Amino acid sequence: MNNSRKSQSFKLRKIISGGQTGADRAGLDAAVALGIEYGGALPRGRKTEDGPLSTKYTGMTELPTGNYASRTVQNVKAADATLVFMDGKAGAGTALTVRICNSLAKPFLIIDFKAAGADPADRILDWLNSVRPSILNIAGSRESLSPGTYKQTLKLLKTVLKK
Repeated sequence: MNNSRKSQSFKLRKIISGGQTGADRAGLDAAVALGIEYGGALPRGRKTEDGPLSTKYTGMTELPTGNYASRTVQNVKAADATLVFMDGKAGAGTALTVRICNSLAKPFLIIDFKAAGADPADRILDWLNSVRPSILNIAGSRESLSPGTYKQTLKLLKTVLKK
């Protein structure tokens, strides 16, 4: 962030995600690191591309279906807004998230690390201050499709959401 140090004018109560590798998992880990309540829906069996999501993430709700799309719909519905992280092109799950946000008229912001410019933190904070979500869904690219998404997303969320 620049030297003017923008601040939060909203009260974020909870971060949710589907627990997938990459952006989703970074959202959960940022919440844990910052002491923010977390949760979200995930497929039956706590299914992710690297195996079942660790049970250390106790705030998650396992759905009765193993379908990723059901998880995505539930998390978009449960959130006041969705923050989407990607690195270049959107994968099928990321594109689905954006379509669901549009169909439910839920606010969303896409941060494309390849096109974000020098300071996506200010852009995110401006958007969050405008939308003022209480529950924020974190979504985006899986780590296997966009290596480094987890690390970039985690760093950015910690910067933007620190109190």
